[in-house]
Amino acid sequence: MTVLLPKPERSPRALAWRRFARNPLALIGTLTLLLIVVLTLIAPLIIPIDPSAIDLAAVRRPPSPDHLLGTDSSGRDVLARMIAGGQVSLTIGFLAAAIAVCIGALVGAVAGWFGGTIDAVISRIVDIFLSLPTVLVVIVVAGILGPSATMLIGIIAGLAWPASARIARGVVLGLREQEFIQAARVSGSGNWFIIRRHLLPGVLPPVIVAATLLVSEAVLLESALSFLGAGVRPPQASWGNMLTEAQSLTVLSSMPWLWLPPGIMIALTVLCAMAVGDGIRDAIDPKRNK
Repeated sequence: MTVLLPKPERSPRALAWRRFARNPLALIGTLTLLLIVVLTLIAPLIIPIDPSAIDLAAVRRPPSPDHLLGTDSSGRDVLARMIAGGQVSLTIGFLAAAIAVCIGALVGAVAGWFGGTIDAVISRIVDIFLSLPTVLVVIVVAGILGPSATMLIGIIAGLAWPASARIARGVVLGLREQEFIQAARVSGSGNWFIIRRHLLPGVLPPVIVAATLLVSEAVLLESALSFLGAGVRPPQASWGNMLTEAQSLTVLSSMPWLWLPPGIMIALTVLCAMAVGDGIRDAIDPKRNK
């Protein structure tokens, strides 16, 4: 007589990974984003060209074997600047998102766990930050301190954390009445121990989704602000300040190599980050089919 043993239940992490792996857009976005990051890191070793080197004898030349993506209005190699600009833009996007998510998750967990006056005060602070116009704040701060990548990271992270805080607060409000949390309280665990060991791990999945979307927002914001002159200061390259070449109709119509490469990289990075975020969101959704 053959005894059929029940199939072992998959863990929530395994089910989430299975759902993510079955999402072709999420996989393509992840692989493409990883490829962009890797290329920006290793390309300078393969193409050792100084992105700030000026050659007045080679101004605005079209793509050629010597300059694969042409040169800009100062004779600088567009490919070298695009690679260097990718390092700056991606660093701003990922670092600002990581800082904002860490601050938001902790603040939201504290607000949701303690409740009462602490929750009310934190919620009002979150409302104040959410009411601030990011672009105007950056322009004002850039006028006072001067535009820089460090300033952009600080301002974007400082104004983006409330979104993660709201998500974390909502998750903690649902978790704090669960049996395993009550058991931890009865066993004598302190508030900060419960927040660190039980609440923050539960907050991470939805907050990670917000982080991936924040990466795309930060890259777009850096590009827009650098284009306006309030972001990364030349001669340091970024995808945003490379687009300043496109302010001329002549460049737009007859010199596409000056603005198309950084524009394509911005669009591709944003689309890939959004695809990854959507894939993670669907993967961690318990209502999705196994």
